[in-house]
Amino acid sequence: MKTLAKAGLLALGAVLVPLAAQAADLQLVLSSWLPPRHPIVVNAIKPWAEEVEKVTEGRVSIRVLGKPLGSPPAHFDMAKDGVADITYGLHSFTQDDRFAGSRVGQFSFLGDDAVESSKAFWTVYTEDLNAAREHEGTHLLGLFMHGPGLLHNNQRRIETPSDLEGLKIRVPGGYVAELVGDLGATPLFMSSPEVYEKLSRGVIDGVAFTYEALTAFNLTGDIKYSMTVPGGIYNTTWFLVMDEDKWDQISPEDQAAIDAISGLAFAERVGKAWNDADAAATVEIEAAGIELYSASDPVLAAIETAAEKHEEAWAASLPEGEDGIAALKRMRQMTGIGEPGAVPQ
Repeated sequence: MKTLAKAGLLALGAVLVPLAAQAADLQLVLSSWLPPRHPIVVNAIKPWAEEVEKVTEGRVSIRVLGKPLGSPPAHFDMAKDGVADITYGLHSFTQDDRFAGSRVGQFSFLGDDAVESSKAFWTVYTEDLNAAREHEGTHLLGLFMHGPGLLHNNQRRIETPSDLEGLKIRVPGGYVAELVGDLGATPLFMSSPEVYEKLSRGVIDGVAFTYEALTAFNLTGDIKYSMTVPGGIYNTTWFLVMDEDKWDQISPEDQAAIDAISGLAFAERVGKAWNDADAAATVEIEAAGIELYSASDPVLAAIETAAEKHEEAWAASLPEGEDGIAALKRMRQMTGIGEPGAVPQ
């Protein structure tokens, strides 16, 4: 009898231990490589993390690290391989073609509002270009874009494409690297935190960045000219992902609650944070004496010609069944830009 009772207790224990483990809080680590006071960290990443804990009633919590667990380009693989539970980053930082569909959000003339651009990017990439497959190994929590990209330099105002010749321009990889090269400059890939040192030392003459990046990375003292284009000279596309194994440890109810504040909702949250940051940065840029000017007609024409070439090449490279040109058209319709030739002057 004692043996049977002991066996029964052991069996009951075997059942209760997994149940107890399921009920325990799951604490996740989010590796963050932007500066801790960056507006996207302060106004999007951290508030989202706090809301995750709220909507799961404390069963899932997220600790946003003050220092990253690896270099910015490594962050997707860090989530996929379980080095970090949650990461964010730029698709173009990976320097390979695994995120081919993400280029739909990297071309010129895509949008001036980061909220609308980010929502359009989430919708088009997930519905038309199989984002889930390209982020395989992770659970896709967010896709977003920053505000319109500009071209900043400390040498001269760019009035014709030839004015770019000889300039060394930092790029985040992807489409804008090819565009800058087409326009006659020398593109140099580097992650955002590297730019301040390279620019202040004269290793580069300029940078492809947003408005907010000039202030976020303390570059206003080393830039003299900033050129804008309606809808952006370029954009960058970003992901927010979780290690798939960690995601599977979360109950279906809590998964649904997290998804409800992610996706489109996160695109709107992070887009607003970027819009607000760009607006604040514009004031600082003007106060710093940087000349903010619109691209000339010859420069716009050169960008349009190069953009069309790269858009067509990208569309032709996509897997069968994915219509890149239609996806781009949908993106521009959703952001209110329309076709490149119809960009307002």
